[in-house]
Amino acid sequence: MSKQSFIKGTMILLAAGLINRLLGFIPRITLPRVIGAEGVGLYQMVWPFLIVVLTIITGGIPVAVAKLVAEAEAERNERRIHSVLKLAMALTCSLSVVFSALCLFGAEWIIGRLLTDKRVYSTFIVMTPIILMIGVSSVFRGYFQGRQNMIPTATSQTAETIVRIVMVLVCSSALLRYGIELAAAGAMLGVLAGELAGMLLLLFHYRQNRKHRPASVHASIGSSQAPRRLSGLRRMLRISVPITGSKLVGATSYLLESIFIAQALAAAGISTAMATAQYGALQGMVMPILLLPSALTSSLSVSLIPSLSEAAARKDMLTIHKRLHQSLRLALVAGAPFAVLMFVLADPICLYMYNQPEVGVLLKMMAPVAIFIYFQAPLQAALQALDRPGSALVNTLIGSVAKLALIAFLASKPELGIRGAVFAININIVLVTLLHWSSVVRALKFSMNMADFVKIGGSMAVSGLCCYVVMAVPWHDSNLLRFFSASAIALLVYLLFVFLLRLIDLDDMQRLHRWSRKIWRRT
Repeated sequence: MSKQSFIKGTMILLAAGLINRLLGFIPRITLPRVIGAEGVGLYQMVWPFLIVVLTIITGGIPVAVAKLVAEAEAERNERRIHSVLKLAMALTCSLSVVFSALCLFGAEWIIGRLLTDKRVYSTFIVMTPIILMIGVSSVFRGYFQGRQNMIPTATSQTAETIVRIVMVLVCSSALLRYGIELAAAGAMLGVLAGELAGMLLLLFHYRQNRKHRPASVHASIGSSQAPRRLSGLRRMLRISVPITGSKLVGATSYLLESIFIAQALAAAGISTAMATAQYGALQGMVMPILLLPSALTSSLSVSLIPSLSEAAARKDMLTIHKRLHQSLRLALVAGAPFAVLMFVLADPICLYMYNQPEVGVLLKMMAPVAIFIYFQAPLQAALQALDRPGSALVNTLIGSVAKLALIAFLASKPELGIRGAVFAININIVLVTLLHWSSVVRALKFSMNMADFVKIGGSMAVSGLCCYVVMAVPWHDSNLLRFFSASAIALLVYLLFVFLLRLIDLDDMQRLHRWSRKIWRRT
């Protein structure tokens, strides 16, 4: 069994996550060109329901497996390790089979009551086997995490992504001739193929590791201290149930959002086909662009949690304030130029990515609040690191209730339609971020230098103006050349102001240098 250090294991997962996110954008760009916004809407419509089911089945079990396996690994108790694995696999498979059967036999009722567009039936049926596959994979990933071996998780995720990219495009293209409904089902069939590939690779890693288990470990199998199954189940549930409950709040909010949007658009007099297309444009095209830069800010959040936790244990408030201020400033600096580009170049971005320039109006509406999304991640990480996850949960609940109420009110107005839903989502993003900020300020008596916000705002304004002028002035006949030129000039101008205004200072650069050297030594 190959173990990695904490930093090396984290870097393996971060690298795999970044690769998978970039690869995952390939079908997001190409799929709308193959099946259109309406097809993407049918494909996208089943995901909120699937996420709720998967949260119930796998929400906290992988964490519980990782914790229990790690404890047994420390004791070199191989029998207990495999007892935990078998128990978790039995529990997960049982839940997966039950929910798969409920989805399979209750598909018509679920679609009629929750998803509103009956054409999603084929996609929903194809989705059903994915539940068991993801359940099994999640247990194996928890097992390998407990063994401190991150390579199986990273390789399986990458394999799943590559197979999914190919099969989503192949299956959706092959079935398009039979109608948009089956084309969307074909895209889900590609997801199914990817999950199967990932699960099989995890199983392969598991069998290989069993073969190469050291002889000294075999000797510990005869230990008589293995816990009874019932007590093991109770302990597993004590760990997993609270985590599942916390994740279920977000998943349920996502599901209710899709239901409320569909119902509100129907109340506004928008046809089912048009409502499905608009929902597909919002969730399948606009949101992925908006969240793409969050790969950068999430990395900041990952490094922030242990740093703040260690400082909090020492009651070192000076370091806590310094690290939090540094992370928030870097999140703003990193996310701001993307918000500018998404606002100024919304139409050409959607044209060149999806061949759907009309979607640009939705991206332009959401671009101004993108900076709140990137600012929100470090704030939430700070609350978790400071043992205040309850505050983050309450803030998210308040934002979700406000969002759903506003969707029902605004999106049902014929003059607003899907734009009303976008307004509601924007308000949710801003509200949750401000609530997180308030919680952090109260907990730490924390404050930021307002000059930083002014400097970043000024840099965004100047770079945005330069971007607009280069794109709008017809200095060349090629719109594509003007688009790339406008993007490059905006980024260069922004970076120039960042260094001139010292938004990234020498301490930031030294910290990044020390962190990279530390990673290099540990790897």
